[in-house]
Amino acid sequence: MGEVKRLEMTMRVLIQLQNCDSQIRDFQSKKATAPVKIQRLEEGLKLAEKQLEEELDQLELLKKERRQAEQDIEDLENQINKSNIKLANIKSNKEYKAALKEIGDLNTGKGNLEDKVLGIMEEIETLEERCAVSKARKKDLEEKFEKDRDEVLKTLEAIDKDLKSLEKKRERFCQIIDEDLLRRYDSLKEHRGGLAINPVIQGVCQGCHMGIPPQKFNELVRGEELMSCPHCMRIIYWSEDKRFQDVGV
Repeated sequence: MGEVKRLEMTMRVLIQLQNCDSQIRDFQSKKATAPVKIQRLEEGLKLAEKQLEEELDQLELLKKERRQAEQDIEDLENQINKSNIKLANIKSNKEYKAALKEIGDLNTGKGNLEDKVLGIMEEIETLEERCAVSKARKKDLEEKFEKDRDEVLKTLEAIDKDLKSLEKKRERFCQIIDEDLLRRYDSLKEHRGGLAINPVIQGVCQGCHMGIPPQKFNELVRGEELMSCPHCMRIIYWSEDKRFQDVGV
């Protein structure tokens, strides 16, 4: 095999390897965001559950307060009845006036409690409406959580399948490339933002966007040897070289 043909094969495999690594990186990024999405859904659902729980607790307190007020009203009514019975047996004018005042105070207290009960009942009605809305919202969020979680899990399953396929392809590419060149590629990928190879378009390296000196650019166009950008040290190839324009993964 001639050197030019060997160079062509090497460059094509390197480009395929980089395309493969880019896809692996993209899939890994998507995979990393999946738990975050599920966590956000769980947090939204927990917030709705907490809100409903707080509203139900508040509702129970109001109902308890109403029951207590109603019991107090009943106690006052019993006292009023007893006082009225006692009133009929009083002979002294002074005691009669005192008993009337006591009954009046009891009726005032009863009226205040009845007003309180009416206010509590209005609060209960308002809160029951809020609870109904919160229950419906919680149900909607539960359904959305189940649906979205299933979609995320399916996506993760598909990503894992694609990653396995890409990892196998990567292994095949790595077996073809010379060990020293592979180490160079891996080092560049690590230190150059994941891109070890870049095309040169109109004399400009697309990795660092610096111009390639004319003499080096002419050598690059001839395509007789593996070349690096003198500025960023990435491996470069001429974008219009038809040998490398149809390279996929």
